[in-house]
Amino acid sequence: MSIIKSFSVGDGDTYYIKHNSDNFSIIDCYLTNENKTFIMDEIILESSKKGVTRFISTHPDHDHICGLEYLDDKLNIRNFYCVKNEASKEDETDDFNRYSNLRDDSKKSFYIQKGCSRNWMNNYTNERGSSGINILWPDPTNIYFKNELIKVKGGESPNNISPIIEYNLENGVTAIWMGDLEKEFMENIKDNLVLPKVDILFAPHHGRGSGKIPKDLLDILDPKLVIIGEAPSEHLNYYEKYDKITQNSAGDIIFECLSGKVHVYVTNDGYTVDFLDNEGANSFKNYIGTLNL
Repeated sequence: MSIIKSFSVGDGDTYYIKHNSDNFSIIDCYLTNENKTFIMDEIILESSKKGVTRFISTHPDHDHICGLEYLDDKLNIRNFYCVKNEASKEDETDDFNRYSNLRDDSKKSFYIQKGCSRNWMNNYTNERGSSGINILWPDPTNIYFKNELIKVKGGESPNNISPIIEYNLENGVTAIWMGDLEKEFMENIKDNLVLPKVDILFAPHHGRGSGKIPKDLLDILDPKLVIIGEAPSEHLNYYEKYDKITQNSAGDIIFECLSGKVHVYVTNDGYTVDFLDNEGANSFKNYIGTLNL
């Protein structure tokens, strides 16, 4: 069994995966004065019995690294995963400076790219198993990606240096995160992508229309469930024809991942959907149904 948790943090992203091996992964953070204490208490507790904890940063925008300094001070990040870049900001915050320090620290950073491998990320050893994480993008030789690296070095938006992250549980769920990739950029790189069918898709750019996945890529992914983030409702694309959970309404979402199925729980007890099976799961509060794979 593994646990994926998507925190309801407003217009930002904070996720963790408590793996079914000796691994714990955090993907992005948006920690504010209002939420940082209870989120960090939970992360510290849930990761405390894992031998390897990694932080995966999709890109250094405020809504994906807010509170990184606080998180690092509390957790002492020793495995910092990011795309190799030289992003700069006109107005450097403490969190961006901490991102830059971690990114440039050769003892802590690991640069992710399409097809990369690393012990315990996707390689087994005698010491411990794999986390089941694979990186499907970026391809550092791709001209469109190279152009984005030039832009971010000059202080432009880092949205399109976001990686595509796949998590796969053996005999279980496949989930994908795409950071804040934008629709036009995805159109440009789609012929260079090799994507699997997925069970859970975390919609890029918090579900905004500007990050809507092109139809031919969406047809390949064919997600069973799309998670729509917390961008303002007027900017959201609701992925018509797909089953979805909207985090604006659901609150925190917990995915209890087992062989062949995922039990789903939310924090808002009035939230319901009609497309999940009722198997009476009760590991957490507010069970809303089971996604059978």
